[in-house]
This record gives sequence, C-alpha cells and structure tokens, in this order.
Amino acid sequence: MIVLGVETSCDETAVALVQEGRRILSNVVSSQAELHARYGGVVPEVASRRHLEAIIPAWDEALERAACTLGDVGAIAVTCGPGLSGALLVGLNFAKALAYSRSLPLVPVNHLEGHVYAAWLGDGPEPAFPAIALIVSGGHSDVVLMTGHGRYRRLGETADDAAGEAFDKVARVLGLGFPGGPAIDRLSAGRPAARLRLPRARLEQPYDFSFSGLKTRVQRIARGEEGNPPDKAELAAAFQESVVDSLVVTTLQAAGDHEARSIILCGGVAANTLLRASLAERSPVPVVTPAPALCTDNGAMIAACGYQRLLAGETGALSLDIDPGLRIGGDAVAF
Repeated sequence: MIVLGVETSCDETAVALVQEGRRILSNVVSSQAELHARYGGVVPEVASRRHLEAIIPAWDEALERAACTLGDVGAIAVTCGPGLSGALLVGLNFAKALAYSRSLPLVPVNHLEGHVYAAWLGDGPEPAFPAIALIVSGGHSDVVLMTGHGRYRRLGETADDAAGEAFDKVARVLGLGFPGGPAIDRLSAGRPAARLRLPRARLEQPYDFSFSGLKTRVQRIARGEEGNPPDKAELAAAFQESVVDSLVVTTLQAAGDHEARSIILCGGVAANTLLRASLAERSPVPVVTPAPALCTDNGAMIAACGYQRLLAGETGALSLDIDPGLRIGGDAVAF
C-alpha cells in the first residue's frame, strides 16, 4: 500500500509517497521560510498564494523521485487542520481532485497527529504503548498520552505562547531573524551552560506550559532594564535552556505518572539539538525522535498517519472540509 500525503497547513508545501506507513519513497518540501523572513513571520494570504504555485510541481517531483505514477497510489491522505484556513484549503482541494480522478480513498489527517506519526517513519523501533507524545511547534506545545493507534488524551498544553512561538519572538528581540528556533539553536551551539539563569514557569496544572513570562523577562534584560545586558549569545543560550528544561521536566513527569513505555518527541521544535539531547539523556524510557527533517512540516508524516487511519477504516467524503482550530485529545481524533 502506497499512500500519498499532502501537507499545506502553514508555510511548507509538502507532498510525499510512503509505503506501508513506514518506508519513505519520496518526500518533497517546498519551503516559504525565505519568503516570509522579510515580514518576521508567516503572512497567511502570501502563504496561500505560494501553495497554489508550488503544489503541482511538488506533486510531480514526488512521483518522479519515487518512480511511481498515480496508478500506484492506494489512498490520498491530507491535512485538514489545524492550520491557516487558506493554506489548508489549497491542499485539501488538491487532494480531493486526485482522489476523485482515480476513485481513491480520501483520508483526513490531524496535523498534530501527523507529527506524532513521524516517529513511525524509517527502520528504527516503533514507539511502545502507552507513550507520552510531546508535540512542540510554532503553534502548539502539547503533552499527549497515546494508548494505541488513534487513541489519545491531551494531558497538558501551553497556557500562552507555544515553545516555537516563544523562540520566534525572542529571536526578533535579539535581532536574529525568522525563523527564530534554528537561529537561537545555532547561536547557542557549543556554548557552556549559561551563567544567567532565567525562570521556569510552574503552573497549577502539572502538565501545562507557560513561556510568555520568560519572553518578557528576556525583553527586559535585552533592553538593559535590569542592568548591563549580557552578550546576545549568552542571553539566547539562557533562554533556550529555560525552555528546554521546562519541556523535559514536564514530559518526564507525565511519563512517570502514566507509566509510559516510551516518549515521542515531535514537531518543529523537536529539531532543537539541546532538547533532543536533554530528553534522551534524562529519560528512563526510550525516546523516539524523528530525524530533524521529519520534525518540521512534511508530507511523509501525513501519509504515515493516513495509513493507520486507512487501516482503521476511517476515510472522508468529497464533502470533507477543513477545521483550522482542530486539536488533539479525547479518546480519538475524528473529523
């Protein structure tokens, strides 16, 4: 079974072909990072228009790389939410057209669930259930208990900024450009532990996060409101250490409380080198983390998730619509 995955939830136009939910035949990602860098963030209407221009070339390239035709494809999986409305519509309508043209099953995929299934791509061991999934990206910071395929319970989330959003905002304060996560990671690489220790928010809900106060503290320090500010690299490293420590401590607590047999680290922020190393070093159970290229938005993760949804008999009609505010949680993810 070959599943074609389509992902256009934000600023990456991505198409991939994945066999049996694990083997990547092709994974084409057309990034808009350079386009949006001049604005300091993603502009929804600009993103939608670029998706329209990039979706057909990405599809053609994905088929060519996989040495496949549409006749080899058994199903079409597509992100339906959460994400930017206009961007989601481009991918969904493209997927509908392909499914209609060959009478193929159309499989709706939750973008966040797609990030989780990036952990199944490749030849490594599969995550063991129950698993704790830490989904960290520009728009989400969720701690999710996964008891089986398609079975989730959201344990915690961010009370304000998501981790990736905080990275972007702090990078803007420090003049590092967009996207902020990779810039801060590069600037902090190889540095000893920061002498400056920034706060870690502790909330009443034990699995929730808060990064807005940390962001404000960095702004005050950078502006010299608390004395002579440290150099930019030290402030960036201290910020990164605070975010990573909060994410790791909370995730390990959730894993212990729910007797998890594995931890899944996924989402764009999961490409952060300090987060990957810290969680792997401190976790008493195996941590499954996709390759950095599979942490950011891509079509392969959508195809992998779509494959499991297809096995469960969950397909969508051509009347399927987007759900920009879709979340992950409850006993199942449904459309």
